[in-house]
Amino acid sequence: MKKSLLFLLILTLTVPLFAQNLSEDTLEQLSQTITKKQDFDGHKLQRIARLEQALNEHLSPAEKYRLFSALYHEYKSFNYDKAFFFSQKMQATGRLLNDPVKIADGKIKFGFILLSSGMFKETFDSLNTVDVKILPDSLKQEYYFLTARTYYDLADYDKDNYYAPIYNKRAGIYIDSAIALSSPQSYSYTYNLGLKYLKLGKRDQAAVLLKKLMKDYPLTDHELAVTASTLSDIYIQNGENDEAIKLLEMAAIADIKSSTKEAAAMLNLAQLLHKKGDIKNAYVYINEAMNDASYYGARQRKMQVSQILMVIAGKKINSVEEQRRILFIYASLLTLLAAIVILFAFIISRQLKKLRKADKIIVNTNISLQQTIDKLNEADKIKEEYIGYYFNLISEYITKLDRFKRSVNNKLVTKKFEDIQQLVNNINLKKEKEELFVNFDKAFLTLFPNFVEAFNSLFAAEHQVKLNAGQLLNTDLRIFALIRLGISDTEKIASILEYSMNTIYNYKARIKSKSLIPNDDFEDTILSINTI
Repeated sequence: MKKSLLFLLILTLTVPLFAQNLSEDTLEQLSQTITKKQDFDGHKLQRIARLEQALNEHLSPAEKYRLFSALYHEYKSFNYDKAFFFSQKMQATGRLLNDPVKIADGKIKFGFILLSSGMFKETFDSLNTVDVKILPDSLKQEYYFLTARTYYDLADYDKDNYYAPIYNKRAGIYIDSAIALSSPQSYSYTYNLGLKYLKLGKRDQAAVLLKKLMKDYPLTDHELAVTASTLSDIYIQNGENDEAIKLLEMAAIADIKSSTKEAAAMLNLAQLLHKKGDIKNAYVYINEAMNDASYYGARQRKMQVSQILMVIAGKKINSVEEQRRILFIYASLLTLLAAIVILFAFIISRQLKKLRKADKIIVNTNISLQQTIDKLNEADKIKEEYIGYYFNLISEYITKLDRFKRSVNNKLVTKKFEDIQQLVNNINLKKEKEELFVNFDKAFLTLFPNFVEAFNSLFAAEHQVKLNAGQLLNTDLRIFALIRLGISDTEKIASILEYSMNTIYNYKARIKSKSLIPNDDFEDTILSINTI
């Protein structure tokens, strides 16, 4: 009887220990690389800083285009908003140069950024405006591959029996065109052919090509990450998850070294580890994927990662609950072993305290995560509103400039030089500036309709802002409206409002001195004012 009880106790004690197939050593290199992530990112940011510094020099439009293109390539897998911006600058500069090839190049780059964010319709909208006939072979190849990848990704997203085969078939046509334009000895030729075989279900042929790339080609870190991730998909389809995990580790390491923030390899690695029951490492890597997705800034990617993060975090909580259940079994068994009741009771008490502490940490982490998601959603909403606002505003100014240009051209043709001077004199910069502020006020109050009331609630009645009839915001309110939008740098605020920095400092100091709350808490209170 005593021997049976002892065997049962030992068996119970071994239940919580996971028999993991992967040793910690296989993940050690990835963990070490993660600790150096800031160093790799720092090198990239230094390169970016040098390129952006060069933009301040007096450059020709062609030289600016070259810099915009270089900055796009630095940002395309690093920062969504910046890559979006520079792909737009490439198109604008191409139009300024009246160069259809440069305009098309910018559109292709713009399409890649949209696809990276999961915006399929917008990607096709951009690519459909490209005149492929005028492109050199290198850009044609890039165009055909991007179109093929868009259809492949759309098929993977739908995963149905009707549309997915149609999209895969269309993708096959485009990837054949990309392959035809590639040198048989090139990376793109071998990778594209391997991808085509994979999508056709010819996994063995695809694996041979992708393994050849990894063995025989001098791949960049980014090419290695892409190739290893694609090859891992073949192993996943074959049910060989251990090999897939090794490849995804390699891809994740290469992504970190190349400062790629799209988070795909790390996300897939976390999912496979979660599937194998390695919740500890899965939770670490899904958090890294979330950090990268947040840094990259594409909303769809952040939402995709956050969904998986919640599942893994839930499993982690369930694991703690399972350990708690097992502890109760320990307690039942310990009652049968009177000789060591006191010792086991002490152990259980200590472990329960640790579990409660772990529970509290996990709950607080989930609360913090939800707050972070809410802030990200609000920031995305603000960005969407103001991107639309500034695009409309820029469009209006371009229209005005176009009308002015046509008027001047007409006057020059008819040699009415005095009329040109009159056209110039009719430009009312003060009125334009006032109109700009009015447009800003309208856009801001659309997002924060209760801002003026919330701002005034921070002051006694005699110090509250009183606006004139028809006035939306005044200078006091605009300063703190910019702060609410996240512009905290005094120099930037002064530049936007066309005041000196001392003037802005004086405005802020005067306003804070009249408020009902401490000066140090004033700006934090402004930041807490909610959107609609």
